[in-house]
Amino acid sequence: MSQFKKTDSKIYAKTATVLSPDTIYWKKLGVPTLVKEFGAIDYIDFCPVEPYLFAVTASVRVQIYNPITKLVVKNITKFQEAAHGGTFRKDGNLLVAGDELGKVRLFDVTTRTILRYFEGHKAPVHRTFFTADGHHVASFSDDRTVGYWDIATENHLHTFTGHEDYIRAGCTSPVSPNIILSGGYDRKIRMYDTRVKECVMTVDHGQPVESLVFLPSGGIFISAGGTSVNVYDALSGGRQLAQLSQHHKTVTCLQLASDGKRLFSGSLDRHVKVYDIATYQVVHTIDSSNAILSLGISKNDDTLVTGMVDGLIAIYRREGDPRDEQPTQRVRKGHHQHIFEPADQQVEEFKFVRYEGHDRALRKYEYKKALDAVMAAKVRGMWPEKTVALIKELIRRKGLHRALDDRSPESLVHFINFLTRHIGDYRFTPVLIDAGNILLDVYEDSLEKFAGTIVGKAFVTLANKLQTEEQLVQEFLNLQGMLDMISVAADTAEPDTVDDAIAPYDASNKAKNQTVISVD
Repeated sequence: MSQFKKTDSKIYAKTATVLSPDTIYWKKLGVPTLVKEFGAIDYIDFCPVEPYLFAVTASVRVQIYNPITKLVVKNITKFQEAAHGGTFRKDGNLLVAGDELGKVRLFDVTTRTILRYFEGHKAPVHRTFFTADGHHVASFSDDRTVGYWDIATENHLHTFTGHEDYIRAGCTSPVSPNIILSGGYDRKIRMYDTRVKECVMTVDHGQPVESLVFLPSGGIFISAGGTSVNVYDALSGGRQLAQLSQHHKTVTCLQLASDGKRLFSGSLDRHVKVYDIATYQVVHTIDSSNAILSLGISKNDDTLVTGMVDGLIAIYRREGDPRDEQPTQRVRKGHHQHIFEPADQQVEEFKFVRYEGHDRALRKYEYKKALDAVMAAKVRGMWPEKTVALIKELIRRKGLHRALDDRSPESLVHFINFLTRHIGDYRFTPVLIDAGNILLDVYEDSLEKFAGTIVGKAFVTLANKLQTEEQLVQEFLNLQGMLDMISVAADTAEPDTVDDAIAPYDASNKAKNQTVISVD
């Protein structure tokens, strides 16, 4: 005799935050290893290619660490003054950094020699980034300008102006080699196009801007300043999409993780917040021992590094992927607790199972009573997933017709109102649409007699709700079509060949004249 299987309402239940996959996933980063540097940690950047080395810019040096051994493998020193913003190119072969004197240096990561030396800024350069094609460099300076440099010729191509205070944040578009974004202490964010050599868009963050990042699509950018993180749509002229205010002190740094699906923000309040890009909701929080100035995360999410004001860097390392693990399950039986191994190791044994009212009725094929049990006000109000799970099971058994037939007007109104309230919930929509069709099949010959009654009014309300949902779906389809057209038209120019993108450079004469001591 086969055992009766209870209706499974958990498939519709919302996942609790504390037990979410994100919480489990990021907690596996474990306890950090602390390493002391010689000054406040200015910037942390991960190499985009394996083995995902990371560069820490602090004091007068840029040190490159191995994330597995957590030891320094390359040490680039010495800048004449403090170094700033050491950043890898996407192939991992080159690294660019600014300094306190306004100079920008381009290094060969393997040999640690200076290949290019860019002069022109009149104040410290705090951020430097490669463009998407890897052939140019953008620099962001306290002299209120953005420099645009050509790597091959070592020429200064253009200076972008417009800011009225220090520029401490910047980034370049991940898809277009022509778009540069800068953020200043004048609270403004400016977008420059190198083709027209002018500012094409300006937005006001509302607070001095500390960090900027583009999403991988290049159509949305995110800024941090003050206690807020703002999300803007570049394709809509800088329209603000969201404002995230989860920190209570200045947000100093932003980074993307999980292929652009998660956003990390670090703050002076000693917290790192992890956001879901799709919903802009916090999915996890990481506490730190001191105020955070910078952070970086590897492309495969295996290593997270935070840099603090006291010169400490915290290296979080994932030892194994928790998504591949099969946790044991604890099942309480009577007064004893039993530990069940993964499915392939379980031994079938007899155990007492307690069924809920609707399951007991379902077991006896009393479909009307089963539906009555889940349509009780408390159940349908507090646990609608139980009601939908029972409806789904009745549909599977082809018993919903029988359960709905010959109902009292009051019970019909409750059922129709439940459909109206929850048919727009994406979790329940497919099941409730089928239930609505079955309801119409059962009462199609009686609709005329419902006219003017409470049942008829409930049917009208349901019809209006369905029309609203249909219009909403149509609007989303129209929007999707427009986004597809924009995506096709977007400038996604890449280097003509792979060789062009990673072509080695010989050191220029100006670079050769610079004295840089490099030691292991």
